[in-house]
Amino acid sequence: LAREIDALGGEMGRNTDMTGIQFRMLNTKKGPSVWAPRAQCDKKAYQFRLKWVCERQANLDIQQGQTIRIVTQDGQAIGVETALEVRYLAKTVVITTGTFLRGLMHIGSNQQSGGRSGEAAAQSLSGSLREIGLELGRLKTGTPPRLNRKSIDLGRCEIQRGDEPVPWFSHWDRMFHVEHRSEAVDQGSRPHYPPGSMLSKNGGQVPCYLTHTTDQTRELILANLHRSPMYSGVIEGVGPRYCPSIEDKFVRFAEKPVHQIFLEPEGIETDEIYINGFSTCLPFEVQIQMVRSIVGCENAEILRPAYAVEYDFADPMQLHPSLETKACANLFLAGQINGTSGYEEAGAQGLIAGINAALRVQSQPPLVLGRDQAYIGVLIDDLITKGTQEPYRMFTSRAEYRLLLRQDNADLRLSSLGHKVGLISDKNDETVKEKQNAIDNEIIRLQNRRTGQHSLAHLLKRPEVTYRDLPDARTDLDEGVIQQVEIVLKYAGYIDRQESEAKRFRSLEDREIPEHFDFEGVPSLRTEARQKLAKIRPRTLGQAGRISGVTPADVSLLMVGLKRAANLAKDGGGHDESPSCGE
Repeated sequence: LAREIDALGGEMGRNTDMTGIQFRMLNTKKGPSVWAPRAQCDKKAYQFRLKWVCERQANLDIQQGQTIRIVTQDGQAIGVETALEVRYLAKTVVITTGTFLRGLMHIGSNQQSGGRSGEAAAQSLSGSLREIGLELGRLKTGTPPRLNRKSIDLGRCEIQRGDEPVPWFSHWDRMFHVEHRSEAVDQGSRPHYPPGSMLSKNGGQVPCYLTHTTDQTRELILANLHRSPMYSGVIEGVGPRYCPSIEDKFVRFAEKPVHQIFLEPEGIETDEIYINGFSTCLPFEVQIQMVRSIVGCENAEILRPAYAVEYDFADPMQLHPSLETKACANLFLAGQINGTSGYEEAGAQGLIAGINAALRVQSQPPLVLGRDQAYIGVLIDDLITKGTQEPYRMFTSRAEYRLLLRQDNADLRLSSLGHKVGLISDKNDETVKEKQNAIDNEIIRLQNRRTGQHSLAHLLKRPEVTYRDLPDARTDLDEGVIQQVEIVLKYAGYIDRQESEAKRFRSLEDREIPEHFDFEGVPSLRTEARQKLAKIRPRTLGQAGRISGVTPADVSLLMVGLKRAANLAKDGGGHDESPSCGE
C-alpha cells in the first residue's frame, strides 16, 4: 500500500525514506508476490518532517481547531464548524478522524476520554454525522507499553539488523538511490544515505531486537483475565482479529506456550522502546509483572502503559467507490472512520479521498482503482462491498491477482494515473516510461539471443539462474529493470494466467449498473439479494457478485434485468420481450 501511495504521487514513501531508521524486505524466501518492504521510522521525525512538507505545499492552507459539526445545505457538505464557532466553507470535505470519535481509553477498570494518550477525544462530531444520516458503530484497537531502553538487557535478545542495500520505499528519489546501489557494500565501503535523512544523521541503520514471552507471562495473563475490560464486557467495540492483544493470543492460541515479541526503538534521540506484539488493556500493576516476565525485560521500566481505545466508525458500505458518502454529497470519509486498522490503509484512503474531492471540485470523474489494478482497489472494494465487523487490515491473501500487484511494480502500474491527476511530474512520468521500455527491450533481446539450444530468456527461467549469471548480461542496466526482467521471465506462465483471469474479471466489471436502477423490478430475485443490492447499490455486475448474500444465480438474473431495462430504454418504454432460455 505504501509503495502504491508513492507511485500515485503521495508523500508516505519519501517521508519514510527520509525518517526511517531501519529497512528490511520481508518474505524474500517466498515468491515475489508476497515480498513486502518494512521500515521502522523515527516517530517524531516522521511527524515533524511531514508537517514541514505540508506547511510548504503550494495552494494548501493549514488551520487547527476541533471540528464539531459538518455544515450542510440541500443534502451537500459545504464546510465544517469548530468548537470556537469558526466556520470553514468548502466545496468538498474529507473527514479522517482516526480513533478520536468519542474515543475512550481503557487501562484495567480505569477509563479516560481520549483518542490517543494525552490527546482529547472528539465528542460532538459523531452526533453531526448521525444527523447527516450515517450509521455509526464501535470498534476497538490497542497499543503496547513503552519501555526505557536502559532498563532492558538487550544482550539476552536476538538482534535484527536492517538490509543492505536499503530497500527504499520511494520510487522517485533516484539520485541517492542509484548512488547507494553503486556502492560496493560487500567490500566494506560505507553506503551513501540521502542527505538530511535519519540514516545519514545516525551513520547507519538502528537495530531492533527479537525476544519472547515465558510460562510466567502466560500464567499472569490467565490469572488476571477477569480484570481485562475486553473480557469483562466493559469494552463494547470489536478488536482487530489479525493484530490481537497479548491476552487474545494466549486465549485463542492456547496450544502455543510462547509468543514472539519485537523490541523497536521509537527514534534515534529517545530511549523509548516499543514492544511490538504486546498490546494489552490489563491494569498497570499487572502490566509491570507481565513485561518483567519477558526474556531480557526482567528489570524493565515502563515509561508509558499500554491501553485499549474504543471509537466510533461509519459502516463503509455507506460509501461510493470514490469514498464519497451516499448520504451527503461532497462529503468524503477516509481512514479508521471507515473501519480500517493501520497507517498504510489510512494513508491509501486519504490519498484517494483527497484526489476525488479535488476532482469533484474540477467537475472531473472520480479515480476508482480496480481489484486488478492495485491493493488500494482491493481495500476500497472490500470495504464498500462487504463492510467490516472488525478493524480491517490488508493482506496479500485478500487480492485475487497478487502476482500482478507486486510491490516492485507499483510505479509501472500506477504512476500514469498519478500523472493524469497532477501528482506525478512530467519528469518522473517519463522516467517510468523509459524504465518500461528498457524492460520490454531487454526481454526481447534475451528471447532472441541464444546460447546452444536455448535462448537466454529460457535459461533465466531456471530457478538457480540470475540475470548476472547469463552470458552477455548487460552491466549498464538499472537494478530495477533487471529485477523486473527476472520476475517477468521466471514467472511468465503464472503472470499470463492471472492476466487472463483479470481480463475475464473485467468483462463483469465493465458492465455498469445505472445509478438509479430499480432492483425491485428484477423478477425472481431473492429477497435477501434484492435488499442487499438496494442498500449497497453496486456500481458494476462484478461488485454485485462480491456482496455477501448475493449468489451467482442472482447476478445472472440481474444481468437479464439490466438487458431488459436497456431494451426498454432503447424502445422508448415499448414492448418487453421475455428472455430466452439461453439468457
